[in-house]
Amino acid sequence: MAARSDHRDPAQRVRAAAAQRIRAVFADAGCTGWLHARRCDGSDTEVTVRGTERVVTASVYKLPLVLAFCRAVDEGRLDPAERLTVDPAECTTGPTGLAALHDPVTLSRRDLATSMMTVSDNAAADVLLGEVGVGALHDLLDELGLTATRIVGGTADLHRALVRDTDTHSTAEAFAALADLDEAWSVSAYDPAFTSATTPEETTRLLRAVWSGAVLSPGQTGFVQRIMRKQVWPHRIAAAFPHRGVAVAGKTGTIGTIRNEAAVVEFPGEHPVAVAVFTRAARAEPVLPVVDAAIAEAARIAVTALRGPLPEP
Repeated sequence: MAARSDHRDPAQRVRAAAAQRIRAVFADAGCTGWLHARRCDGSDTEVTVRGTERVVTASVYKLPLVLAFCRAVDEGRLDPAERLTVDPAECTTGPTGLAALHDPVTLSRRDLATSMMTVSDNAAADVLLGEVGVGALHDLLDELGLTATRIVGGTADLHRALVRDTDTHSTAEAFAALADLDEAWSVSAYDPAFTSATTPEETTRLLRAVWSGAVLSPGQTGFVQRIMRKQVWPHRIAAAFPHRGVAVAGKTGTIGTIRNEAAVVEFPGEHPVAVAVFTRAARAEPVLPVVDAAIAEAARIAVTALRGPLPEP
């Protein structure tokens, strides 16, 4: 029997092969994975693996939050330089940022935003969410047509739900329970129907809108891009692009079995490429390097399939 001919153009075949390889990467890592990648230009070119399915954001929710904050700055509703005093003893818990400090600290709203995005500061995020308001966050998502993306609260709300779902008494006990390999927890934090959720496609659409300047003023667009490029975590998407001159502007998200990252990868002289990778592992161990490596490899495959030079001026 003659082989069936493939009428797709070569670029389409490259992207289809990339998607197939990405599925194999997730399978080899023992995780479920969702991915979407697109160039930050006007084209519809994409690489997708279950990219329109709803997924748990975890700390990726801080991306739309920082945009809502910057929109409030653009509209004159918030002064980014106004200083706030935060007491770590009263903060949302977390391993980084304000929650790791010992004494009250005074800093500006834009420094709260910087800490939130660079080290995934949970306490800074909840303070900023209180300043911005969930309603303003939803208004921005609606304006951008991101109908599958919804933020139901901040990190403190998520922690309260975990304590309730695991029948424990503190956040530390809840995370210890989730990490117990003898238990198989089904908690609301793992279900996009009950917690903050998005789709990989909507996440890259949001990133493309930011990089094109369609969401914020030039000043606030530059601010978001700069702080995302300063994210300190090198173990996921950034690990795939260790090349000199390549910038990765990202935001990770992690909770229990959930490990995510959304980023824009910028090669010199090329169209930036937005890529969003969301995963769920079978195990809730605090460290799973094999899944982190799978996120990096999946992103590398997708971005490589979409790279292209900027047009001549």
